Amino acid sequence: MADAKPEFNSETSKAEAAALRLENRKKWLVRLALAVLAIGAAYAIWYLLVGRNHVSTDNAYVNAEVAQVTPLISAQAVEVLVTDTQSVRRGDILVKLDPTNARIAIAQAEADLAEARRRFRQTVATSGSLAAQVEARGADIERARAQLATAQADFDKARIDLRRREALAPNGAVSGEELTSARKAYAAAQAALDQARAGVATAEATRGAATGQLAANDALVRGSTIDTDPAVLAAKARLDNARLDLDRSVIRAPIDGVVTRRQVQVGQRVAQGTPIMTIVPLAQVYVDANFKERQLGRVKVGMPATVTSDLYGGDVVYHGKVVGFSGGTGASMALIPAQNATGNWIKVVQRLPVRIALDPKELAEHPLRVGLSMEAEIDLSGE
Repeated sequence: MADAKPEFNSETSKAEAAALRLENRKKWLVRLALAVLAIGAAYAIWYLLVGRNHVSTDNAYVNAEVAQVTPLISAQAVEVLVTDTQSVRRGDILVKLDPTNARIAIAQAEADLAEARRRFRQTVATSGSLAAQVEARGADIERARAQLATAQADFDKARIDLRRREALAPNGAVSGEELTSARKAYAAAQAALDQARAGVATAEATRGAATGQLAANDALVRGSTIDTDPAVLAAKARLDNARLDLDRSVIRAPIDGVVTRRQVQVGQRVAQGTPIMTIVPLAQVYVDANFKERQLGRVKVGMPATVTSDLYGGDVVYHGKVVGFSGGTGASMALIPAQNATGNWIKVVQRLPVRIALDPKELAEHPLRVGLSMEAEIDLSGE
């Protein structure tokens, strides 16, 4: 009987300990449930107030409108003044090409221009000479007409003399020798008359030819000066083109940026239109963020966006805005686009590139490079 009481007390204490543990477990389960409910409520509140008004993606990269430097003439590179990774300003000299051919072309064009001006002055002078010739041919016509009048008078006199002698010949009043002389004089007068008429026709034809030459020459210079003559203008254009080629022998930076992919060496002959380097405008880079198609229902141009870079981490936040959407998804613009009409089709969520412009001041403080990974978030409350 003495040992039964302690055993009862031991069993009682075990039951109480189990009950206490069960009570504590219930308390912790209640606390956990309350914590889960609190977290769920907090997330719901956050989503209603903030989360549903933001879309984000980590599929974003830095891009830029790079400038390809291409020579506009074919020549040998005699000096290369920049290297890869070097920063340049717009107008800085990048490469110098051999200017010899361009200078020879300028000398030839200057000679052609001088020749064109000389020809114009010669044409103007020829017009004056032709005008004098036309006046001289007019005088020749008057002289020929005077000779024609004289020949006509001589012919009329010879004809009258011949008729008179022929009328007297039957009576023996005129000798045969005298009649023969009258006939010869008549024939000579008729020949002289024909010659005078031909002289008038020749003089008139000569004046007509001179008048035509004058008209043709005047057509070349009418309404023009030595500076507006078409031949002179064409020569000037060739000279300007030659001078432009000389200017193009010095290749300058078209924009501010960093030299990338330089492909020209001293002594290399570069071809017209072949890229020799690329310049990346770091102050004008932007972000192409590839959002899922389901995220873009409320996204509009002009909405504010924040962007962070893997280069600087979350400590540096760039602020920008949506400036546009791509014309097609990345899959549709691929070199070999997906063909979903084969029957073996599995739906894949597509992504559409969205362009985000960044604040130039923030870019100046923390420069980015093309191709860097970014994380982008768009604030939909700005719609």
